[in-house]
Amino acid sequence: MTTILLVDDSTTIRNMLKATFEPIGYRILEAAGGRAGLELIKQESIDLVISDQNMPGLDGLGMVKAIRSGTTNQNVPILVLTTETSDEMKTAFRAAGASGWMSKPFTPERLEAALQKLLGR
Repeated sequence: MTTILLVDDSTTIRNMLKATFEPIGYRILEAAGGRAGLELIKQESIDLVISDQNMPGLDGLGMVKAIRSGTTNQNVPILVLTTETSDEMKTAFRAAGASGWMSKPFTPERLEAALQKLLGR
């Protein structure tokens, strides 16, 4: 079973993503911020990370950098799902090692297509 880690401080977004992907067979883990996401990355076998940028404590960019510099799950695909739209932010995420970018709001169909691509399906 494919495991997705959702990292977003918005419970609403996490619940919406969970309701979209659990019924079609994905195992969903949740973290409300970057630090909690990093803890789960160390403890679990993760197939894909979906992360917001703007979160208290450790933001999405900091978490991507930490994942890519670590030893556990450092090659996991990371999709940034955020309201940020600046080219500078996109460039920073690409440089840090993010695998993909999608702006909020999104449709479940578009997100599922992005996940399939990132998972190589």
